[in-house]
Amino acid sequence: MTGLDRVAASGLARAALGHVAREYPNVLVQVLTGPDDLGAPSALHPIFYGSYDWHSCVHGHWLLAVLLRREPHLAEAPAIRSHFDQAFTPQKVAGELAYLDRPGGAGFERPYGWAWLLMLAAELRRHDSPQGAAWDLALRPLAAGFAGRFLAFLPRADYPVRAGVHSNTAFALALAHEYARVAGEGSLARLLEAKARDWYGQDVDCQAWEPSGDDFLSPALVEAELMRRVLPAEAFTVWLARFLPHLREGRPATLFRPARVSDRSDGKIAHLDGLNLSRAWCWRGIARSAGDHALSTLAATAADAHLAASLPHVTGDYMGEHWLASFALLALLA
Repeated sequence: MTGLDRVAASGLARAALGHVAREYPNVLVQVLTGPDDLGAPSALHPIFYGSYDWHSCVHGHWLLAVLLRREPHLAEAPAIRSHFDQAFTPQKVAGELAYLDRPGGAGFERPYGWAWLLMLAAELRRHDSPQGAAWDLALRPLAAGFAGRFLAFLPRADYPVRAGVHSNTAFALALAHEYARVAGEGSLARLLEAKARDWYGQDVDCQAWEPSGDDFLSPALVEAELMRRVLPAEAFTVWLARFLPHLREGRPATLFRPARVSDRSDGKIAHLDGLNLSRAWCWRGIARSAGDHALSTLAATAADAHLAASLPHVTGDYMGEHWLASFALLALLA
């Protein structure tokens, strides 16, 4: 279970195509300043109105963009191109920007949705077709808006958020850093790196009190994934040895043990499938960068165990299906 073949890619693409334009059921998160603020999801969000919630729709589009670039002859490729042609237009991007400018919108999707939008923007920049260039150009104003939000917010953010859900700051910084690197946004990259060192650089002997009942991120491992990205290789191995000093002994044991998912129809409990997939993503990063063969082998084995636990359950129930494929793709391509 080491990569992504065309059959698996088609399955993930079909799953995303099945929900990125599915408007209902829908969870809207907004501040109402009056009755005129009410509206259908597709009226409020001209592009990202599907997939149960805004951020899941964003990373559903990211998944489709990745698969289209990697597998341009995929059976689902024409449907992806057709959807992107009608979604990524200057007019619809302007509509998404207008939502951000509403009163009370400063905290909208902070930081998780901000980071995923930038990941989507980074992926569109990698496309070298004329269609891809048009999608990239159309989305750039929205990407600039969210990059600007990071630039304004991070200097005021004195403390990290170490939760295992959307508010986790390490996950957001890791994704935003990828955008900054791909887009050549040096000022943003330097701010993200400085904030990562400030928030996490002195962390030692992590106890990994996880998982919580609705985690989809590992507070411990996603922090390691961020630091792997922002530190030089040798500095990362030194940091990791301080942060998780007993990894070579298989401790903390909870990080090596996939979470049990007792009810996949419960949206919060289904988060634990996401935890297993995102842990696999992080473990694969550690396996590549640990600088120690024994630890690399241990990390790769842990990644495979977590993938095996949840990859078969990416589809089947909409409470997981509307988002889990994106986390599966992160892990499979890590």
